Amino acid sequence: MDMSKEEPKPDPDSYPPTYFSHPEHVVEIYAHIALMVISWVIMLPIAVMFSIARSRYTLAIQFLFLCTNALGVLLGITYNAKTPDLYPNNAHHKLGWIVTWVVSVQVVISLVGRVAGVMSKNKVQEFSKEEEQAFIPVSTEAMAEHQRMNDTYFSHPYRHSNDSGQGTEPNTESLRSNSVSTAVGQESPGDRRVHYEDDLEDVHFKPAEMLPSKTANSFIAKIAGKISARAWKILMFAYNFIDRTILVLGYIALCTGIIAFARFFEGHGIFSGLAHWIKGGIFFWYGILTLGRWSGSFGELGWAWNVRPKQSSQKWRPTAEFVEGALIFSYGSTNIFLEHLGNAGKEFSPQDLEHISITVLFIGGGLLAMLIESTRIRELLNTTVYEAALTHPSHAYSEEEREALEPPKQYEFSVNPIPALVILLLGIMMSSHTQQSMVSSMVHKQWGNLLTGASFARGFTYVLVYLKPPRSILPSRPPTELLTAFGLTAGGTIFMASASDTVAGMIHYDLDAMFFYTVTMGFVGLLMAWVVVLLALKGWAVRKESSRPAKSWNLASRV
Repeated sequence: MDMSKEEPKPDPDSYPPTYFSHPEHVVEIYAHIALMVISWVIMLPIAVMFSIARSRYTLAIQFLFLCTNALGVLLGITYNAKTPDLYPNNAHHKLGWIVTWVVSVQVVISLVGRVAGVMSKNKVQEFSKEEEQAFIPVSTEAMAEHQRMNDTYFSHPYRHSNDSGQGTEPNTESLRSNSVSTAVGQESPGDRRVHYEDDLEDVHFKPAEMLPSKTANSFIAKIAGKISARAWKILMFAYNFIDRTILVLGYIALCTGIIAFARFFEGHGIFSGLAHWIKGGIFFWYGILTLGRWSGSFGELGWAWNVRPKQSSQKWRPTAEFVEGALIFSYGSTNIFLEHLGNAGKEFSPQDLEHISITVLFIGGGLLAMLIESTRIRELLNTTVYEAALTHPSHAYSEEEREALEPPKQYEFSVNPIPALVILLLGIMMSSHTQQSMVSSMVHKQWGNLLTGASFARGFTYVLVYLKPPRSILPSRPPTELLTAFGLTAGGTIFMASASDTVAGMIHYDLDAMFFYTVTMGFVGLLMAWVVVLLALKGWAVRKESSRPAKSWNLASRV
């Protein structure tokens, strides 16, 4: 295609009216957009991080999200009532209500769970051991009786309000404390208090979880008390599942909002929209996942470029490269039957065969990546060497030569470049993919180059890891992975913009390819910074709720 020739612009009257260009009630729609971005991009991710950390601030942030989201929904309803339906039967309205109700259900579970005292990490971990015990709220009277009985034997670090401190009254706390100190062995009251408080560390009652018997919470407490332990296990599974999927659902809801606002992918254009926005969204979240791995997420599995920490149960866990290979294989296996949907009933075009070839690459590359990650396969590949080594008795080797019998240090860590190679080839192919317009060709070249750069950065990561494998359980944080995350996230975003209707909208509104490219770079930079802040907030919340002292988080002090 001759890039020097200016393309003829389509007739402006042929472009359908959109909410973006609708002149009425502009303030309402932009207020709706702003509130939804605040709710789903700022408030909800904070709530999810606090929820995973079982923070005391979770419920407050969740209610704040519900308030801002409800206001945004109200503005959307009033805007729809005042404007014509320019996109009938769009997916955004249905999906928006679904995700709103899903989050609302989660907040209800959170509220009842905190009233019942089951939202702390210790309670969640005790489900499997205490299925026969129902989680019934503890009343103030029961706790007062518990405190009174223990005060009979142990002195309290602070005087009660009826204690003058002199010990002259018959029933004062000071007198009872002194009488106990003379009756118990050689231990001082201070020592017994220390032992008593140490024992209480195992009791995970929190002030917010204790219920006065006659308060406004009594209704919720009655409901919580009627829920069995088995039902709580199901509810907590649903709660945790929502925690780990709601951000993706919110992302899809925001994307459908953009589609409805700009009136993309009506009629036959749905096939191009699904292909580009689903695939681009996958690369977008792949970049977020890569940034999370760099930050230390999934470090307990050894995915954060670290040594997997020793645990009481060292069960098999897949490597990150195995998961990447499985996803690539699954993607290719499912899409090979979908590449001809846009031309269903017609002969296969050369472009259809080109897309099918890419899916075959994904099938083969994903399968090869999984085979490489199999320790059993790698052991079988060493059979020839084992056979040659076993023909000689072990005493034939000197002490220095016996080191050659040990497996290399590189065996301890996965170095599998096949997933990166598949993405590299995809980027190269898409960079030179023939398109119908110059703008479309430039956009495809942009995201193709970004995926290519991300693959090269991942390759450099493997070079660093191969030369010096990680030796610490802490994340090694290769700097090249930041480049990988940026390339994948930005490439996935521009991938979504390369759909046919999106390019047509850019041409209609006189937006060139570089405009969208520069806006995307700024957006991705801010987004990556926000992701790092969110993960840091999660770490802060975990430490805040932990009973460990601050110094215990320094691993060097435990050596």
